[in-house]
Amino acid sequence: MSVSRLANMISAIKNASMSGKNVAEVPYSKMCESVAQVLKDGGFLNEVKVYKLKDSSFKVLKLEVGKDLNDENNTITDIKIVSKPGNRAYKQTAQLKKVVGGYGLGIISTSRGIMSIEEAKRKSLGGELLCIVW
Repeated sequence: MSVSRLANMISAIKNASMSGKNVAEVPYSKMCESVAQVLKDGGFLNEVKVYKLKDSSFKVLKLEVGKDLNDENNTITDIKIVSKPGNRAYKQTAQLKKVVGGYGLGIISTSRGIMSIEEAKRKSLGGELLCIVW
């Protein structure tokens, strides 16, 4: 599994959030779409859209960063890659902890797909901890 596309997507989301923008566009991959869908389910992204440009042969992922209730700040304070190509982070179910006291979201790649840490703990699954966001 390649983490470089995931790292590209994570940095695009972080840069969009820090600059006050609400849209980030990244090249499509199935893993990036799965991670973005988990972020959407967690409330950190408002919209995840896959589309293909008219005269292009590749797909693009359009990610809309969520806003707080007062519509001033983005919901993402920080997002970090945990597992890197040179240092993979594999965790068992007992090793999975809450992110920032339960306010954050951890994303893990298991044998049954990419899901949040809470979902993996409910299903008693471990795997590769991809990233954390709060």
